[in-house]
Amino acid sequence: MSRTRRTSRTALLAALGLVTATGATATVLGAATAGAAAPGCKVDYRITNQWNTGFGADVTVTNTGDPVASWTVEWSYAGNQQVTQGWNATITQSGTVVTARSLSYNGALATGGSASFGFNGSYGGTNAVPATFKLNGVTCNTTTTPPTDPPTTPPTTPPTTPPAGSKADNPYVGAEVYVNPEWSAKAAAEPGGAKVANQPTGVWLDRIAAVNGSATSMGLRAHLDEALKQKGSGELVVQLVVYNLPGRDCAALASNGELGPTEIGRYKTQYIDPIAAILADPKYAGLRIVTTVEIDSLPNLVTNVSGRPTATPNCDVMKANGNYVTGVGYALNKLGSIANVYNYVDAGHHGWLGWDDNFGASAELFKQAATAEGSTVANVHGFIVNTANYSALKEDHFRIDDSVNGVSVRQSKWVDWNRYTDELSYAQAMRAKLVSLGFDPGLGMLIDTSRNGWGGTARPTAPGATTSVDTYVNGGRYDRRIHLGNWCNQSGAGLGERPQAAPAAGIDAYVWMKPPGESDGASKEIPNDEGKGFDRMCDPTYTGNARNGNSMSGALPDAPVSGHWFSAQFQELLKNAHPAL
Repeated sequence: MSRTRRTSRTALLAALGLVTATGATATVLGAATAGAAAPGCKVDYRITNQWNTGFGADVTVTNTGDPVASWTVEWSYAGNQQVTQGWNATITQSGTVVTARSLSYNGALATGGSASFGFNGSYGGTNAVPATFKLNGVTCNTTTTPPTDPPTTPPTTPPTTPPAGSKADNPYVGAEVYVNPEWSAKAAAEPGGAKVANQPTGVWLDRIAAVNGSATSMGLRAHLDEALKQKGSGELVVQLVVYNLPGRDCAALASNGELGPTEIGRYKTQYIDPIAAILADPKYAGLRIVTTVEIDSLPNLVTNVSGRPTATPNCDVMKANGNYVTGVGYALNKLGSIANVYNYVDAGHHGWLGWDDNFGASAELFKQAATAEGSTVANVHGFIVNTANYSALKEDHFRIDDSVNGVSVRQSKWVDWNRYTDELSYAQAMRAKLVSLGFDPGLGMLIDTSRNGWGGTARPTAPGATTSVDTYVNGGRYDRRIHLGNWCNQSGAGLGERPQAAPAAGIDAYVWMKPPGESDGASKEIPNDEGKGFDRMCDPTYTGNARNGNSMSGALPDAPVSGHWFSAQFQELLKNAHPAL
């Protein structure tokens, strides 16, 4: 990771503005009005770049009136422009009307204070700058009108290209993300699947054969070659899941792998080294390659070892031989030495590590692995949470510091003394903890939102009844799992937030790292040549264990082995998507 990783996003956007000053701009000023609160404002909208049918823009809002605690900027397009991706604001569009709302970290504007945000968009025909802007409902009066036509010879490269030899602060900003054609074809073949078939998903390298591919499946080089075609002249992120540790996922048989507990040599020479050699090919130097490293591995060494009621013998073996730590450190060191690779390490999810005795110990273990085998924390660009899991992104109807009749929400059966209620709060807290342990202050987090939407008719619209703390939490929670520990092919789950860059403070992106429609594991034992076992948590008749409070599994029936297409699950995810499709 280059030292430019420490450059703030605000500084990066400002630098881009200087480089692309030839783009069309519009400056809108508001005059102070007599009376109580002076609602003056200045909005600077700049088309920073334009290519084919796409464009990038930066918007700076300056409050010239009384201080505000949060801001909403609105404008309307005269043409058919559509915002496709934004950062540093929550941006929505209805018809021609665009609304940008402040985030938690940039909402307060003193008199004279400014905030900036940016976005990418599409257009056809002309791309005129909007004529009118509003700040918190008040029109900002135009006092200057610069040219509204875009550059006569627009650049061909989308915005946010970092300086040569350095890495982007956030690889997702200013970039498209690779759409896996194999997954896309399966999604498009499903009834209703065309609505999401163009979404980017992760490419899972979950065995040695997946690196090379076969006559019926794309290997790593084939995916990267296809990514170059999708990239064109712009920036493109490719998302890879590096997932083949010795004794993989020692606590969940459904995702066991091909390598035995002691086969660290094969992991290095037959798996990681070939991946690194392909990624280092100069042919692919123009791609932004995001690697999510070894899902569901390291936290097992904290939560599922002797001394815990959730202990499993396999996890004791992996803790004793050290091959999880060795393998992750080796992968980070080899992949992190490649200039255009961005390593994100798996950090579980709040329903796994959100308790006091798991949280800090896991963060310390992450650092141990990041500094093993010659690696350093500089090889870690960020962390990913909720990968292939179902934890809600944000619970709106209850907070961790709420109480009902004097009883804390933490004492509810659902929360069970956890410190967090959702993935966003957990990701931000884990980020802060990791930075305190010596990881880069610019550390970014990814949240897998592929299956945590929990929409449909069962989605609550208000808090639960205050009869008790349990009725309050259970009546209001979006996450409708029977127990927070359930993880396999969950009934009632839906697609979550669509992939987007920089959606919240400290979050590099919401991603669909787990391709929706790919099974978590078989609901009954199915012989296979992929080393994948049968876990009773994937059996809908299973009554549970200590890891899920001895609850029913909540799994869908008739599921294939992990990673294989599961049409019934895909249809469930479409039906319960939130936001709705």
